[in-house]
Amino acid sequence: MTIQEIMERTGMTNTSMAIALIKDAFHLIQSNDDESRKVSYSNIIVSSDGDDNQYDLPSDLVTLRNISVKDTTDDKYKKIKRLALEVNVVEDTTP
Repeated sequence: MTIQEIMERTGMTNTSMAIALIKDAFHLIQSNDDESRKVSYSNIIVSSDGDDNQYDLPSDLVTLRNISVKDTTDDKYKKIKRLALEVNVVEDTTP
């Protein structure tokens, strides 16, 4: 498909704007590509400073996609789901 065909289909008349939008679209597609993804495993039983919620991460880490924990009962990794909202903790007062 040529730029002229894209412009005719979208009703655009400005060629420079059409080319800029196409370049932006290609850049967006390339920036969302996971071609340099690597998997890393770390033992986080004890953190480096003794704080239980801060851990050493690789220095080349850009994006953390997910976290999995090894379930010792079936020896498989299970994903930890993200919490979108704050957890509502309610005290159980039933006898």
